[in-house]
Amino acid sequence: MNTLSTAKRAPISLRQVWNYIDVLKPRETALLTFIALCAAVVGAEGHPEAWPFVGVFVAVLLGSGGCNGLTNYLDRNVDAIMTRTCRRAIPSQRIHPPEKVLPFATALVVIALILAYFLHPLCFAFGLAGTVASLVWRKRAMCVIQGTIAGCAPVLIGYLAINPRFEWTILFMCLLIAVWIPLHVWSVMIARREDYVRARIAYFPLTMKPANALKLLSLLSIILYAASLALWHAADFGWLFFAIANIMGAAMVWASIHLLRHGESKDSWRLYKLSSFPYLGLIFLAMCLNFWL
Repeated sequence: MNTLSTAKRAPISLRQVWNYIDVLKPRETALLTFIALCAAVVGAEGHPEAWPFVGVFVAVLLGSGGCNGLTNYLDRNVDAIMTRTCRRAIPSQRIHPPEKVLPFATALVVIALILAYFLHPLCFAFGLAGTVASLVWRKRAMCVIQGTIAGCAPVLIGYLAINPRFEWTILFMCLLIAVWIPLHVWSVMIARREDYVRARIAYFPLTMKPANALKLLSLLSIILYAASLALWHAADFGWLFFAIANIMGAAMVWASIHLLRHGESKDSWRLYKLSSFPYLGLIFLAMCLNFWL
């Protein structure tokens, strides 16, 4: 009896706290929150009001983290097989049983959607669409479509919370995300092809010949470069965005061509890493700096 009482009173360790933070994919959540805040700055032309800006921060932070926690739960069996993901909190049983994460992650999503509604009904609508898209038909050939919807949701929430009008700027920002998503996702799939095949995940682009898949990534990098310049033109961003879009776009194209020439998985992994914060983060940061410099 005393032993049981002691166990009930045992404090939660920092390791346990970290496990529940880790299941929310903090790096991915941070990137999504960052681009949402940048979109809010763009929607306010550099000077967002405090309440909607803080509201966007909290809503996207909680919503993205909660969705990531739920997707980690849904992917737990596949993640346990793959080398890249087997050390995540659920497949490694740092959180066990896996169902323990569901109330926590679900609560975050619900709070985020309620807050999004108070920001603007459109924010709620796109937040709900992004949530559903991130959870359904996972590990299927069409998951890149849901990924595009989920990836655009934070940008739409950030922009529309400040400026609830569909303008060319936000449409071209979503176009940029729509091109970026498949390049980002497919590059990691190609880099870890054997991992995916071992987990019996064999859909496009893994069903293509490796050489053709690499050509596809090169084409996407060129389209992404063009999309960033189209955004610069449509939004009338200044010289700094133009410079960063050219530098980062050229870096993406060079990395994809290098991958096409050498065809090594490490080059595909490098393209995947480059496409996350160095590319997308700097592109969105440049949008903000356009109003401040």
